[in-house]
Amino acid sequence: MIALKPTKGHLLVAEPSIIGDVSFNRSVVLLADHSENGSVGFILNKILDFSLKDLIPDIQGDFSVYNGGPVEQDNLYFIHKIPDLIPDSIEIANGIYWGGNFEAVIDLIADAQIDETQIKFFLGYSGWDANQLEEELNSHSWVVTKNEDHTSLLEKPYNSFWKEMMLELGGEYMLWSNSPENPSYN
Repeated sequence: MIALKPTKGHLLVAEPSIIGDVSFNRSVVLLADHSENGSVGFILNKILDFSLKDLIPDIQGDFSVYNGGPVEQDNLYFIHKIPDLIPDSIEIANGIYWGGNFEAVIDLIADAQIDETQIKFFLGYSGWDANQLEEELNSHSWVVTKNEDHTSLLEKPYNSFWKEMMLELGGEYMLWSNSPENPSYN
């Protein structure tokens, strides 16, 4: 398998070797930005125990909130696939967008014009300083993969996403797809 370089829009899949890392164990991260200055991403498969209306009581929708990563966990972020409805969105890649006008999002939710297949909310993000992600890749903490799912990425079931990625990677990773989260349970 040819190792891919991290690129905005690619996915970072946690290697099985980072077992015990509370933030990133069995994580799949969408890279929202990557440059020589550093990287920003959102963990796509770590759901939290509360919803958006728990954070913003005026919101009428029952949207899940995910742990985007260990940085700025008191800030709310979102990615989506509806830039025509959310002004000021920034394209990540392949029809997936980051941020935009939050007042427009609130209005869209109030008018029941969007659902969880179109938008995903996060507390915090995953961030790497310049060269930090490359160091983690060299130490085999992550595998970089292309985002082949494009806009269906938001619809992936969070509880089986990492396992699905292990199966797609094939080879030695297939063995890990059925392993328990804590190997001592085996």
